Amino acid sequence: MSQMFDLIKQNAVPAAVMRSAAKGALSVTAAEMIEILVYLTRNPLFGEEAKMTLAAWDEASAVAAVSGPAPQEVLDYFWDEQNRRPRLMPALIENPQVPEQELERAATGAARELLGIMLASARVHAAPAVLRALLTNPRLLPLEVERINALLGAGTHVGEHVEDPAPVEAPVVEQDPESEAALHSWKQEHEAEIAAEEGKPFELVGAEEEQGPVTEALPEPATVAAEEVVRRKAVERTSVADRKNSTLYRISKLNVAARVKLAFLGNKEERSILIRDGAAIVQRAVLSSPKLSDPEVETFAAAKNVQESVLREIARNRRFLKSYPVVRHLANNPRCPLDVSITLVKNLLLPDLKSLQTNKNVADTIRKVATKLYKERSLPPGHKVE
Repeated sequence: MSQMFDLIKQNAVPAAVMRSAAKGALSVTAAEMIEILVYLTRNPLFGEEAKMTLAAWDEASAVAAVSGPAPQEVLDYFWDEQNRRPRLMPALIENPQVPEQELERAATGAARELLGIMLASARVHAAPAVLRALLTNPRLLPLEVERINALLGAGTHVGEHVEDPAPVEAPVVEQDPESEAALHSWKQEHEAEIAAEEGKPFELVGAEEEQGPVTEALPEPATVAAEEVVRRKAVERTSVADRKNSTLYRISKLNVAARVKLAFLGNKEERSILIRDGAAIVQRAVLSSPKLSDPEVETFAAAKNVQESVLREIARNRRFLKSYPVVRHLANNPRCPLDVSITLVKNLLLPDLKSLQTNKNVADTIRKVATKLYKERSLPPGHKVE
């Protein structure tokens, strides 16, 4: 424990130093700074500031801080479900200071992203209790059940899964030499990742976020012409629904390699489905497609039924962040990871900061950051927020 940390714990430093500490601005090592920040998260005055600093902390130094022997308070903080960051989870799972019982508890209710990380962990593979806990997770795919049973040495499988006799090939798409060249290059670069997920069947994630069909209240038609308009609209809605169901069924029969190809070369409707594919490599293929338009990215950034990994990928792409609507949608999206949202809120214009203050769908921390920034930017030059 550093001398500075001792002084902070004894409340023996000025308020200005405490404020600097909560902003992560002390002249100490990254590991010491993280330990101080975790301690300050419980401080009634500087706790919120410390949480925001930790949420935006550099991932490389955060991974290093939780990889080896570390203060238990630091590990407990980042293991807590509210503070989990995907990039830190592999190191935390492998760290023996995180009790195996914690891995068991996480396994039973883990979301798809965490499930993938746990299934790739050498420590989890060697822990029968954790593997058995994973088998109780309703989000587990049939092939993953088989894999876990193989690791456990089981002779039977949980549930049944009927495979198609052969994978269905990707549908014929319009020839586009430029897009096909981009696909070939991208597949070579991500060959290992595609192979790792090749056996994963299609799963439409975020289905629980779907809303039921909205019934539009139409006025009672007063004439035959009005009735005909209503009939035509109903036919149009039905044909669109049928086409979408047909596309979804067709995609569900494709293997991962074929879905990656379709993500690059397919149409807007197919991309809107594939962005919700349970295979992360397919999601990334959609976002790498040269056919992807700015309005589509804006739609993805605002969507409540995509995985956090999709929103992270959008936020990492400089091309996407050049679009202000994308930044605004991400900052207002309740599914956007906290560390990403905090970084983006700082780029919002004044009217959007004002609106974000009252957005009950986002985390309280985001609303507080928006309120603080709005007050600072609303003041005349030279004035400070009291």
